[in-house]
Amino acid sequence: MDFARLWLGLLLPLVAALDFSYHHQEEMETFLKNVAQNYSSITHLHSIGKSVKGRNLWVLVVGRSPKEHRIGIPEFKYVANMHGDETVGRELLLHLIDYLVTNDGKDLEITRLINSTRIHIMPSMNPDGFEAVKKPDCFYTNGRENNNFYDLNRNFPDAFEFNNESRQPETVAIMEWLKTETFVLSANLHGGALVASYPFDNGVSATGTLHSRSLTPDDDVFQYLANAYASKNVNMKKGDQCKNKMNFPNGITNGYSWYPLKGGMQDYNYIWAQCFEITLELSCCKYPREEKLPFFWDSNKASLIEYIKQVHLGIKGQVFDQKGNPLPNVIVEVQDRKHICPYKTNKFGEYYLLLLPGSYTLNVTVPGQEPYLKKVIIPKKSQDFSALKKDIVFPLRGQLDSILVSNPSCPMIPLYSILPSHSAATKPSLFLLLVTLFHILFK
Repeated sequence: MDFARLWLGLLLPLVAALDFSYHHQEEMETFLKNVAQNYSSITHLHSIGKSVKGRNLWVLVVGRSPKEHRIGIPEFKYVANMHGDETVGRELLLHLIDYLVTNDGKDLEITRLINSTRIHIMPSMNPDGFEAVKKPDCFYTNGRENNNFYDLNRNFPDAFEFNNESRQPETVAIMEWLKTETFVLSANLHGGALVASYPFDNGVSATGTLHSRSLTPDDDVFQYLANAYASKNVNMKKGDQCKNKMNFPNGITNGYSWYPLKGGMQDYNYIWAQCFEITLELSCCKYPREEKLPFFWDSNKASLIEYIKQVHLGIKGQVFDQKGNPLPNVIVEVQDRKHICPYKTNKFGEYYLLLLPGSYTLNVTVPGQEPYLKKVIIPKKSQDFSALKKDIVFPLRGQLDSILVSNPSCPMIPLYSILPSHSAATKPSLFLLLVTLFHILFK
């Protein structure tokens, strides 16, 4: 099938190449609409909401089934231009779109990636900020914030302390979008440094802040993911290419170790959306001259592709009852790797866990039922463009409908602050009871 598509791709008509210049909102929309029209079988263009000034927040989906989720196909996303004056990521994502669609059926790796992944690309989360920049600068302009003068990367709920900032339309659009898809892996693209930064951005003593860091239960995976990107970018990997900036060994850093940040998007994705996200700082200069754009594309193209491939790390599958019915809202975690907000199956009973090769014990939990443990071994050489697939039949006892309906999601409150011992999160039913009571008492 892949080779047949390669032959077909060679016969498709060419579309005019995207130029290396800054594309403002109207130009960007024209490009995205042309791509959606010319490659309708593998793309889907939609807006997830509007900015303060009413500009569309466009997302282009690339995949073999672009309009809807397919069971077993992981969801990946890139988001750029969160700060309107940080512009390189915005243009790189437009060129990534162009590269993906024009190489489907021509390049075997890209064809397989599109076959096996649903890729969501948002070139600009803050179009108002981008359009507000009148005099580009390497350091700071008033285009950083949205049109209400809010920094969108300080505007999300925080798991470590209350964030009382008024939630902005762009932030709300992202939060609602995350509820509609089963995102597994993500990156948000920034500028002003050259480093791949991984969670947590904020923290408490339980996550290691006394040692000037804040680590997730999946720290080994996050370091691997950051390295997967930085290792393909020669300048980022050096770790010392920006003047007057910190040195970053191998081009990666823990977010909190760099500087603490409240209300950031990557922590929100990881805790409340079950999506592993890192932050990619792609240029020492926030808004470089456009003649530098070909250099940034050449430096980042391999990294952008390599990072998407990491969505196929680890293990995936569905949880069924004894009659073969998929079970939603079932907690599927690795023993000794529990999340403060437990990761659950989606409406299709699917779970996705990003894990490095090794031996693990899955703990499958339904309130009112005995936990079901399953040992798995993830081989060193993973399958091409697919995580290890392991479906689970849960041995139910009694009725389940009422249990699933009453199984609450985690409230958006400082979960780590109300739970001094992170180990309590390894007991999902107790944890959910505690946070639910807290939410009822203090909302």
